[in-house]
Amino acid sequence: MFTRFISKIIKSPAAVKEQRQGAAPGSLPRWDAIIKTKPELWEDARKKSENGIPVLIPTSVGGDAAVTIIESLLGVALTLRGAKVHFLLCDGLLPACLRVHIGKIKDPSVITDYRLSDIMCKGCIAKGSSLYSATGLPVMYFSEFISDEERARLRSLAHDLPLGEIKSHTIGGLSVGEHAMAGALRFFSRGNLLDTPDEEKVLRRYFEAALLTTHVMQNVYKKHDFQAAVFNHGIYVPHGLIGEVSRANNVRIANWQVAYRKKCFIFSHHETYHHSLIYEPVSNWENIAWNKKTEEAALSYLKSRWYGTQDWIWFHDQPVHDASKIAGELKIDLKKPTVTLLTNVFWDAQLHYKANAFKDMLDWLLQTIEYFKGRKDLQLVIRVHPAEVRGSIPSRQPIVDEIAKRYPALPENIFLVKPESQISTYALCESSDSVIIYGTKTGVELTAMGVPVIVAGEAWIRNKGLTQDADSPGSYFGILDRLPAGKRLDEDVVRRARKYAFHFFFRRFVPVDFMEPCSSGVPYEIKIDSLEDLLPGRDKGLDVLCEGILKGSEFIYPAEKYI
Repeated sequence: MFTRFISKIIKSPAAVKEQRQGAAPGSLPRWDAIIKTKPELWEDARKKSENGIPVLIPTSVGGDAAVTIIESLLGVALTLRGAKVHFLLCDGLLPACLRVHIGKIKDPSVITDYRLSDIMCKGCIAKGSSLYSATGLPVMYFSEFISDEERARLRSLAHDLPLGEIKSHTIGGLSVGEHAMAGALRFFSRGNLLDTPDEEKVLRRYFEAALLTTHVMQNVYKKHDFQAAVFNHGIYVPHGLIGEVSRANNVRIANWQVAYRKKCFIFSHHETYHHSLIYEPVSNWENIAWNKKTEEAALSYLKSRWYGTQDWIWFHDQPVHDASKIAGELKIDLKKPTVTLLTNVFWDAQLHYKANAFKDMLDWLLQTIEYFKGRKDLQLVIRVHPAEVRGSIPSRQPIVDEIAKRYPALPENIFLVKPESQISTYALCESSDSVIIYGTKTGVELTAMGVPVIVAGEAWIRNKGLTQDADSPGSYFGILDRLPAGKRLDEDVVRRARKYAFHFFFRRFVPVDFMEPCSSGVPYEIKIDSLEDLLPGRDKGLDVLCEGILKGSEFIYPAEKYI
């Protein structure tokens, strides 16, 4: 689910010796020990919460530590703020889910032959159940909300529905088939499925899992009057269906994901932030207090992105920033008008970013190559996303291979930077006249550097008054016809871009100060001394998250006040 976490933590002998309450290094939080620091506080909070706002935390995948650490924390913190929290876990009901992919489950027959429950589910259930039960809060399970007869009926539907109808299949307007297809694409880490028996069977298992999740969630909301639900990501199976049913029942949704900066998380209302940030009102950021300190903070962080020093997610171990070395590796003259194109991982782009001007990312890329083949006055550098080989789920449909199918030999004015290359994307873009992107968040950083950016897909930088946004092939190629730009962005645009970068990286990335990166076992740890550390007023970021979940307020951390 998560891009890999890379962190190097050096602990002093004193730090190693000191053990805070509730967790050993590299382990899940021990809520029983944390609660014992103030048992009367917890007992009082649980009693008061009986009349509080009902909140559902449908984690479902209990074996994913990156998820359960945060969602157990939210369950406890929300209870301390008066909410009536219930957890929901899958107990082996689903034949396929986001916990598995082709790298983790080597043999698709584990999915197609219904063997997942024997291989992975038992441990997943045990981890989630143990962690959540230690809080004393109610834990519900999928199988409590569906009968054997319904399970059999939905399995038959998944087996018998014509293959071509699965992706478009809906139930009461809910896009069940679309999420099933997303799950299968993620499993195979491809942008489209091949016509093989295994891929059809895996798709049908994800379709069955999507049907089951939909039915379970409909019954959950029939039995419980939840007002809010908070859960990871908001796409894939099962969380995409949890979101579909929650919205249909007018339940306020908060979706979340790990942010790039250390100790930070990004939350969004209603749907995954991949979609919501594109349409975020500019009023959320364009009038924030702006001064020398905030600008310096933004620029300092943006420069750190070149090296990953302030992040717990990055892709280069030893990036090459020297322009002459880059030119030598590519055999390109960067003094000539150069346009850099940044791809996303194909399967990732299919799921995270809605198609805009083009059918999909590959369609955009191939049409762009064809266009630049006729623009001998320009050089095009295609930078393939490093996560194709360095991400948590390496792509099994490499962009380099897809390009080679159409262009065994690229035109002489088009250059390819393969995903394994250590060439710094930032240095390459800084040496370019302009940059074309599909869905990458790098557009936020490049505009703040003054680099002209053209957006062909649904990138977060779209609709901010900072980029040239294409909404059709015609408008896209019209923008390309005006290249080269020949200059950097105007000063006023750059100032606006830096404001948005500050908003994106410092205000939408909400810090939780006691969340520490971890070098082994789990991606991060909760480092607190007492249950009291989770009370309102103790951590500003945690307060922002809890208030957003309970009151619907914006998930925006007012970082400008603390710079």
